[in-house]
Amino acid sequence: MRPDVLLKIKEEVRKQFDAGFLKVVKYSDWVANIVPVPKKDGKVQMCVDYRDLNKASPKDNFPLPHIDTLVDNTAGHSLFLFMDGFSGYNQIKMHPEDMEKTTFVTVWGTFYYKVMPFGLKNAGATYQRAMVTLFHDMMHKEIKVYVDDMIAKSRTEKEHIQVLRKLFLRLRKFQLKLNPAKCTFGAKSGKLLGFVVSEKGIEIDPDKVKSIQELSLPCTQKEDKECDKVKQYLSNAPVLMPPNPDRPLILYLAVFENSIGCVLGQHDESGTKENAIYYLSKKFMECETMYPR
Repeated sequence: MRPDVLLKIKEEVRKQFDAGFLKVVKYSDWVANIVPVPKKDGKVQMCVDYRDLNKASPKDNFPLPHIDTLVDNTAGHSLFLFMDGFSGYNQIKMHPEDMEKTTFVTVWGTFYYKVMPFGLKNAGATYQRAMVTLFHDMMHKEIKVYVDDMIAKSRTEKEHIQVLRKLFLRLRKFQLKLNPAKCTFGAKSGKLLGFVVSEKGIEIDPDKVKSIQELSLPCTQKEDKECDKVKQYLSNAPVLMPPNPDRPLILYLAVFENSIGCVLGQHDESGTKENAIYYLSKKFMECETMYPR
């Protein structure tokens, strides 16, 4: 690594060591390398390459919440509290027998984690299970939880204060910490998992479509052909309409080399015109480009 990156890694290691997250180790049977990831604020996030450990680990199939259901059930409320766990995964302790397996090496020494680090295959499922265990009686009522993102929802100010009091007592009981820089209290609307929720309903996060709005013109023949395919696909997607439960649904799929799109439609009362109900699009990851069409 570059010397300036090494110094930032040293700073991060020292911070985690002082917080009691790390312990020095010698002669470990497991070891992983550091992968520095630059952040928007100029700092470097210290990630550990746990691919070998993940290959040797069984899969925890504890389910994560469905994002669409979570967003639908959150919208329509008048007051929100958006919360983010402070180093969320690190608030869960590693089992003593498994600590040494998280060993990573730096030029400043070799360490292992005493708390659950980021990058483990089952970290998300483990954290979600912990949240469900601690807040099972409040979930789908006063709060919504998606891993380390928590949302408290209320319809009145009085109800909002009651929910906050109950929530903070629970957080204090289990010594869970929040990141105040990423918490918003008494909000009328806010961003949630790629959407903007409010009392009015659900809107698209403008930051998510900014890249499309600022998309440059195609400069090669291949890019031009792909652009024509997208234009043709979008030209057939009219304004979204609410579905009629008494009529059958129609699904259109458009599959390209690097992306897929679909439109869910339904005939109108006359049975001659099709209305779009919902649409989705997805750019393939590298492994997905190998799937058969």
